[in-house]
Amino acid sequence: MGIFEVKLWQKFCAGALGALLLAGGAMTVAEGAESTGETAAVEQSAQERKIIINLAARSLALFEREKKIRLYPIGPGKVSTPTPVGYYSIRSKDVNPTWIDPSDPEFSIPSGAANPLGYRWMEIKGNYGIHGTNKPESIGHYVSNGCIRMKEQDVEALFDMVEIGTPVEITYNRIVVEKADDGTIVYYIYPDGYDRQPLTVAEVNNWLAGYGVENFESDAAIEKKIEASDGQPTFVAKAYPLLVNGQEVKSKVIIKDDITYLPVADIAQALKVSLGWKPADELLISSLGTAVGIEKKKSLYCNADDVATLFKVDGGLNKQGVYVLNPLSQDVIPLVKDGVPVNESSASVEDMTKQVELAAQEEAAQELKKAEAREAARKNSVQKDSSSVKRTDKVVVSKK
Repeated sequence: MGIFEVKLWQKFCAGALGALLLAGGAMTVAEGAESTGETAAVEQSAQERKIIINLAARSLALFEREKKIRLYPIGPGKVSTPTPVGYYSIRSKDVNPTWIDPSDPEFSIPSGAANPLGYRWMEIKGNYGIHGTNKPESIGHYVSNGCIRMKEQDVEALFDMVEIGTPVEITYNRIVVEKADDGTIVYYIYPDGYDRQPLTVAEVNNWLAGYGVENFESDAAIEKKIEASDGQPTFVAKAYPLLVNGQEVKSKVIIKDDITYLPVADIAQALKVSLGWKPADELLISSLGTAVGIEKKKSLYCNADDVATLFKVDGGLNKQGVYVLNPLSQDVIPLVKDGVPVNESSASVEDMTKQVELAAQEEAAQELKKAEAREAARKNSVQKDSSSVKRTDKVVVSKK
């Protein structure tokens, strides 16, 4: 219930009798030996579990080996008696606790339907704990004196899945970003129940950047999401790590609306390929080819269908959830050194780099010549038009 709650535990199991009651009956030596392996496995799993409570989301999550295995709604502390954030652990576990009125220690409520603690208690710090409740309608609201209330069926299930010493982390995060096993990224924004965490679009973008999808949610959409603060999931995209010629790059491969976006700047850098961008034409121009470009928050991408044209690489998503790109065969990317074709087996990285740079320089020079020719033609046209106007003026004046 809260910081002023005092618990009184009635211990009625002791010695061999208590062991028999907890076990539900006698166990033979043989049966105990057979269950040793299973018990060890269960204990190992329990030791790898931890509880994370998000007060803003009013939820409790149980993790095992960094994977969320359970999620429960909770009723944390009121605004006037907030649940403290921090790092704790399960310090004790008790069944059927007795509640004592903090204002009148002589008054107590034994275990039963009227007990505010429900039928399970797990201490995390002094009088703070995780427990059941006889008011299930309060779950999902800020209602307690600082403890964590749970629905009775939920707290009993959790009670059986954790042991004394299980870590408990209590946070207050209005922004939650999650990645599913298939790479799907969703984010949530919760109300500021404790009025302690105002949010900005930049802060939400920073959270999304940790998952590589910040360029695929517009600032306007984020602003609208902050205003709603509804705690509902918003799908952003699917994100996967990218491996280019054996080298992992910083940016992610993004799949959204059935389009696969590849980060061209990182790919060009990994392959040592020159790359240019014509925003007016939405064209990407590399030293190996040209393709349509897509700009997302000042970052450039190409469609996966165009990556072979632009970089002479090919690949896709493997079973491990990694997008892999490797160079195509050498006959697709011919190398020339001193005017003589270079055999694929003898081509070095330096040869390829020099060839790419030369091709880029030649293309740039050609573009410059074309621009100069267009400018010269424009000036010539202007001069002709000017001469024509002057001659016409003279003829008109002479007639007058």
